[in-house]
Amino acid sequence: MRSPALHRTAIVAVALTSSALVLAGCSGGGSTGEGADGDITLTVTTFGTFGYEDLYAEYEELNPNVKIEATNIDTGGNARTDAFTKIAAGSGLSDVVALEEGWLGAIMEVSDQFADLRDYGIEDRKADWVDWKYAQGTDPSGRVIGYGTDIGPEGLCYNKPAFEAAGLPTDREEVAALFDGDWENYFDIGRQYHEATGKAFYDHSGFVWNAMVNQLDEGYYTSNGELNVEGNAELQDRFELLGAATEGGLSAAQTAWDWNGGKSFLDGTFATFVCPGWMLGTMQGSIEGAGGTADNGWDFADAFPGGPANWGGAFLAVAETSQHKEEAAKLADWLTQPDQQVKQSAAANNFPSTVAAQETLAADATPNEFFSDAPTGAILAERAKGVVAQFKGPDDSVIQENVFGPALKALDLGNTDTQGAWQQAQDLLKELVG
Repeated sequence: MRSPALHRTAIVAVALTSSALVLAGCSGGGSTGEGADGDITLTVTTFGTFGYEDLYAEYEELNPNVKIEATNIDTGGNARTDAFTKIAAGSGLSDVVALEEGWLGAIMEVSDQFADLRDYGIEDRKADWVDWKYAQGTDPSGRVIGYGTDIGPEGLCYNKPAFEAAGLPTDREEVAALFDGDWENYFDIGRQYHEATGKAFYDHSGFVWNAMVNQLDEGYYTSNGELNVEGNAELQDRFELLGAATEGGLSAAQTAWDWNGGKSFLDGTFATFVCPGWMLGTMQGSIEGAGGTADNGWDFADAFPGGPANWGGAFLAVAETSQHKEEAAKLADWLTQPDQQVKQSAAANNFPSTVAAQETLAADATPNEFFSDAPTGAILAERAKGVVAQFKGPDDSVIQENVFGPALKALDLGNTDTQGAWQQAQDLLKELVG
């Protein structure tokens, strides 16, 4: 779905492991400016599978004086690195910058680097979004810095041939009923699967852990912004539940975002996968990259262990350094209108944050050929009911990726046990966050 046009660029950023960057003073922005003929070039940076390529072309057709130079970074974590590196340098941010929910707390500490979108009429659209999404994009002083793009309600992806081999049901409704329970139920089913096949049940512990944490009322931070890891019995109980399952052989110990070049989705390495809406697009891209097609055996069930949960979602912000803030805001506003969010969902398999777009997908129930004709949009609309995003503190993504990530990887590889992994995470927390 990525455009081959020369002005569409893809990059991979270098991962950052520290939790903070020192801000430098602001200087020039990322706009390439206005041409002699009055044409405007707007730069946009997104990440992952955003599904904007056709929308960029449509906007350029509707606005002949605007040319879009788009950059897409491979992952949200690397996009965080890119954004904070440029903020620290005082220059280089694109006119429009995609921000990920997981590091929005850190962005809020430097929110003055982005335009207050109230100056460009976003308050007139407040009712367009689910209320918590609009609130997420608002900084402590009341400035609104983000147009909401998508949210991440979670359903369960499952491999039908793998389930059939284990004697588990494969019908989508029967699978939803099977997983209508808590995480203990999920892991119990995983043990049944492992006993029947000798194979792993989930791809790796890190993604499962992220889903388990996001489901809590308060995760790595309290709703008041206080760090909430050390001494958190609820968090540790969940970690031990996951650890016991992983020590029992349920994790395939895959590398995050790689899955053996996508081959592990196709060769039965694991049977279930936690799937927020946007992950469906990531999964499809990975499978296609490994040579897979729509005949891949994966389906999507209207179920998730423990009930509703949100993982991820993004915003479009306008850099204060932009030379064309008004035009950049017009573009970001247009890209996040309900009609465009429906088109984005069709291209990227994500789930919109505007109420009207959600209602469209709920009513449409179009079969998704890539996921065994599951009506993924309608299922995600059901999974979104009751979802309220968790407060994300300034180092939330650092704690997930750089604190618990290495500890759970060591557990997956059998280099430590559950207690050792928990202690490793506590040590890394003190080292990286304090």
